[in-house]
Amino acid sequence: MTRPAKDPNNFAPMLRRAGLRPTRQRLALARLLFAAGDRHVSAEQLFEEAARAGLKVSQATVYNTLHHFTRAGLLREVVVDAGRYYFDTNTRHHQHFYLEEGAVLVDILGDRIRVEDLPEPPAGTAVDRVDVVVRLKGRPRD
Repeated sequence: MTRPAKDPNNFAPMLRRAGLRPTRQRLALARLLFAAGDRHVSAEQLFEEAARAGLKVSQATVYNTLHHFTRAGLLREVVVDAGRYYFDTNTRHHQHFYLEEGAVLVDILGDRIRVEDLPEPPAGTAVDRVDVVVRLKGRPRD
């Protein structure tokens, strides 16, 4: 896993280590994604944040950048359902709670979920990881 550079405003080394060219747009989106620590964000949310920050980027650029970051190992894609997915800046192995009311994704800390007795994968393949999303109804109490 590649983590942000020591200078929180300089993400060029992180992008280079991941094999990505540090373009102006990638650097600006990396700053939005990684400067505040681990988080979950949809492409739409990042596009809105970019607009509020005065960045001139298209939705296509946001989508493409998120997918480039994911392929480079900087993000982890979490699929909640066929039409909703998030990008997670925490690429370490972990699972998620999904609060259906409010569409919020929350990390499940530690190894609290164990998946056992997986079927044998097809010949020539290997299990990369197992993602578990525990869906919650209601509102959490503070």
